[in-house]
Amino acid sequence: MYQYDQFDHTLVRERVAEFRGQVERHLNGELSAEQLMPLRLRNGLYMQRHAHMLRVAIPYGLLSSKQMHMLAHIARKYDRDYGHFTTRQNIQYNWPELKDVPDLLEDLASVEMHAIQTSGNCIRNTTADQYAGVAVDELQDPRPYCEMIRQWSTLHPEFYWLPRKFKVAVTGAKNDRAAVLFHDIGLRVLKNEQDQLGLQVLVGGGMGRTPVIGQVIREFLPREHMLSYCEAILRIYNLHGNRDNKYKARIKILVKSLGIEEFRRQVDAEWEQIKDSDLVLKDEDFEQMQSFFKGPDYVVPSTDAKNGIDRVAKWRSLDTRFAHWYDNNTVEHKVDGYRIVVVSLKEPGVPPGDATADQMDHIADLAEQYSFGELRVTHDQNIIFADVAEADLLELWKKLDAQALATPNVGTLNDMICCPGLDFCSLANAGSIPIAKQINERFDSLDELYEIGELKIKMSGCMNACGHHHAGHIGILGVDKKGVEWYQLTLGGSAEDDAAIGERLGKAIAKEEVADAIDKLVSVYLQNRDKDERFLDTFRRIGIEPYQEKVYA
Repeated sequence: MYQYDQFDHTLVRERVAEFRGQVERHLNGELSAEQLMPLRLRNGLYMQRHAHMLRVAIPYGLLSSKQMHMLAHIARKYDRDYGHFTTRQNIQYNWPELKDVPDLLEDLASVEMHAIQTSGNCIRNTTADQYAGVAVDELQDPRPYCEMIRQWSTLHPEFYWLPRKFKVAVTGAKNDRAAVLFHDIGLRVLKNEQDQLGLQVLVGGGMGRTPVIGQVIREFLPREHMLSYCEAILRIYNLHGNRDNKYKARIKILVKSLGIEEFRRQVDAEWEQIKDSDLVLKDEDFEQMQSFFKGPDYVVPSTDAKNGIDRVAKWRSLDTRFAHWYDNNTVEHKVDGYRIVVVSLKEPGVPPGDATADQMDHIADLAEQYSFGELRVTHDQNIIFADVAEADLLELWKKLDAQALATPNVGTLNDMICCPGLDFCSLANAGSIPIAKQINERFDSLDELYEIGELKIKMSGCMNACGHHHAGHIGILGVDKKGVEWYQLTLGGSAEDDAAIGERLGKAIAKEEVADAIDKLVSVYLQNRDKDERFLDTFRRIGIEPYQEKVYA
């Protein structure tokens, strides 16, 4: 993984010292809460319903075991013994004291981590495919591209006060697992007919109050122009973005109002002015950055790989629980003899995405022992060991199971995305965590979950859509009706290559009836599906009316 150089270390240390001075001035009465607000936001510190919340950046979702141990330490020392992993491959702490945050940031800096630009109207944490570097369908590892974007965008003086927050995602695989179509800028690594590496550039995607699927602004951009073209896009947005109304300030609104052709014309005209500037990347730049992401020394010989696969087949036949976990929580790896392992943070009864300090330490130790000391954070609020030898799977499963980290539900209805909602967030209209609990209690049989198959439920407590409800096969949005929590359901969303915005089912559902409504939706699916058809496939084939008739009968 990328290692900080002296410039990186100096920048982060000086940033911590600067914020320490700002907090001290505020606590001494020299800086008002209003004056502190934009400063703390640029350091990832929000004010929530009950306390401050700190969002820590995990660039493109990659963590070392040492860094995970530090996240556990922070949970114990500065929070209430846990952290919340988010859909943007970050971690949030819900209970830090303002006076302690500079010390917390200093601890993060000691392991090359920070909270810079995890909030505010700036370029946020760049995200990537959670299987980057190990996916069987990958053309090229997107992480070097992400790191270049991180370095270019951090404290960029021209884009530090944008009209609104700005999000970038990169994928290098055939199948999109980074939701590039729902980002302000989405980048897909590909090759042209001359076998040259480049990028398809998408622009103007996003969720929130106005969900929009991004549009292609450039079918093929030579990769050396990645930063200059992104800079041109951001300059046009910075110049023309709406600064009078925050609900109309995202780039998606600008692209829609201008139209993609006119937006492209303006971007290309701006790009012509800078395309040959110092922003042009060279092959050596990519090679140097790729050197940080070479991958581990895989040591499983072909005969051992075959023996490992044979042992897994035997273990599966002897232990049903292990078989379920293997089938649902492990993924094919590009190297024979290895598997990608998904650690579910969706144990029933636990808020989705939450991990205790003990669990984080346990995961870090297991990563050191079984996955070359590296971890990934997924967009679905789970954790990944990217490089586990087949022969180690049974032993790893047992150790995960001992810490309630082997729930075999990845990809099922209970593998929900869920924002913190009204339990913590000052923007929320309704709770999300209690609804997740209600659904878990209704669908508490693994046999039933496996019979249902792949079904992605995504839930948000407000229109800001931190839970990506627009892109859920079933989306759940909390709404406030005269102080009472209700829930709006949508069907048919997707954040993958077949990106779609969910279609509204009908009138909102009372809080106590949400699980009943989900049960009815599932029953329509099971009654109408063809063989091997997913919930999403059946919905697209039969339409929304049968679901409406069942729920509102």
